[in-house]
Amino acid sequence: MTRVAIVGGGIGGLAAALFLGRRGHPVTLFERDGRRPGPDLDRDFFDWHRPGVPQAVQPHGLLAPVRTVLRAEVPDVYDAMLRLGARERNELDWFDERGPARPGDEDLVTIQTRRIVLEAALHDAVHREPRVDVRLGEPVDGLLVDRRGDIPLVTGVRSGSRTHDADLVLDAGGRRSPVPRWLAAAGCRDAVVENHRVRIAYFCRWYRLRPDGPRDPGRVKAGSSSAFAVGGVFPSDNGIFAASLTVSTSDPTRAALRDPAVFERVGRTFPAISAWLGLEPEPVTGVLAMGGLHNRWTALADAAGPVVTGLVGVGDSVAYTNPTMGQGVAMALEAAQWVARHAAAAAEPAAFTGSYHRWLARTLRLRFDAQVAADRANAAQLGDPAKVSTESPTAPARERAALAACAFDDPLVMRARAKVRHLLLTADQAYGTEEVRARLAHWLDQHPDFTPRFEGPSRAEWESAAGYAEPAAATPHTAPPGR
Repeated sequence: MTRVAIVGGGIGGLAAALFLGRRGHPVTLFERDGRRPGPDLDRDFFDWHRPGVPQAVQPHGLLAPVRTVLRAEVPDVYDAMLRLGARERNELDWFDERGPARPGDEDLVTIQTRRIVLEAALHDAVHREPRVDVRLGEPVDGLLVDRRGDIPLVTGVRSGSRTHDADLVLDAGGRRSPVPRWLAAAGCRDAVVENHRVRIAYFCRWYRLRPDGPRDPGRVKAGSSSAFAVGGVFPSDNGIFAASLTVSTSDPTRAALRDPAVFERVGRTFPAISAWLGLEPEPVTGVLAMGGLHNRWTALADAAGPVVTGLVGVGDSVAYTNPTMGQGVAMALEAAQWVARHAAAAAEPAAFTGSYHRWLARTLRLRFDAQVAADRANAAQLGDPAKVSTESPTAPARERAALAACAFDDPLVMRARAKVRHLLLTADQAYGTEEVRARLAHWLDQHPDFTPRFEGPSRAEWESAAGYAEPAAATPHTAPPGR
């Protein structure tokens, strides 16, 4: 039995508390925010001011690892999400005829829901778990650190004037976690932080389908791109969906997207958004923006090993990623699952901490690196609109575009695409097989004139919809006579 204190009650902290409690470990969870979601999910989602969690009101598509972990650890929570309105969508549902099923097809599922549905289901289960003491509105403001050994050992937390002893402390404090600062103040070596700025901004608007109107636009891809922007739709729970636009932070039109009328005009230049807005839904929010994004990896270990024992991080306190790939919730739940499954070994703090950092390095770190690489590869597409290349695509770019197009015609290639999207295989693993290569070659034989093209708007169409005109050149100043 391991006594655990958790700093932060977001998705990672809640999941870790529940997984640990159900394995018999006593847990105390501290969360600064005193509010608990439910039973009015719309009120909680649209009206809860959460400046520390800007992603909470942005659209989510929860990937296969989220479903897999929940069904393995807390199936009642997953069932509760479905009862609250979350929906399952298998990637192969695109096809009327999928061809022969293969093992694992049943797991290629996106959970279509708002984040608040998962939070509400987790909160309900955590508050019913007898081994978990949930302290909402009670923040942690420091750590108890024993520095007598070779490596400092965290032995608990401090909250106000009280201390709480623990055999293991989890940092689930999110991307702004104060834990690295506390460790430095306690004389520990600095955490190793790797930070990559992501120069894109997200804009979304939420809509509700009318109860007496159509519910589905038919077969339409969820997203598409132009040379400088991405547009898409996130179907969600209970007839709610979000339209989303992603642009470079250097795009001169981005400020105009905050205007709902401009957002909708621009959005309609993308096929998916146009199709969903064609259902005449009711808008339920203004335009919600999110920027200032980073890919940040925070390691409580350096070349010499762990900087501290008795404490590990889960969720965004370890890996905060640009949400393009939707990795955040999946990585938080997988880390919580690892900790819960190995918590009994925390009685040997050095061994436990070392094992956890090695697991991070061979699993989640690879996902983080993939996100960084993808963002670098996409920088040109979402870069300065004035510098968008008009050159013919390179052979690798043509092949990537052909794979994307082929996937919507061939279930076997779609299966490979889904395994990449759901973090089950790398792109090289999924697309590098002989059968996928053969299917792609066959598809290209049938489309000899294939040229990559964008389904989204041209720059002229975008700027027209945004009501944007280039600033007039300044008139040269002429000195008056006699000067």
